[in-house]
Amino acid sequence: MAGIVFQGTAALSLDGKGRMAVPARHRDPLAALSGNQLTLTQHPAGCLLVFPRPAWEEFRARLLTLPMEADGWRRFFVGSAADVEMDSAFRVLVPPELRAMAGLDKDVLLMGMGQRLELWDPARYAAHQATVMAGPMPDAIKSFVF
Repeated sequence: MAGIVFQGTAALSLDGKGRMAVPARHRDPLAALSGNQLTLTQHPAGCLLVFPRPAWEEFRARLLTLPMEADGWRRFFVGSAADVEMDSAFRVLVPPELRAMAGLDKDVLLMGMGQRLELWDPARYAAHQATVMAGPMPDAIKSFVF
């Protein structure tokens, strides 16, 4: 997965079946990384994580090695994971259970986050971003040169 970084935001729409069209800029990298195989799961912030399958397998392997005290979080991520595939029209079906968990209806935001993507309801993202901006800047970010 070295060298491929997902970044930027795309405003998309889910069709009547709950499918989203993957933006052109992400199609080739996703195909190269995962053969169009993706895994979606929930994120504690209220969005969905979209992993190329190899990145998911690495994340899942790390989760599975955690001690029993992490079982609730392991259940949160692994228990809600759904394996999906980009179809020939570069669409991905977002399962209804995951759409409900993330409050996704028609309009969505797909955000590149490095080795993975996030899928957000726009209103939920705006509220999350307002909370982040209202809080203190983490020390790790304060030391960055802009």
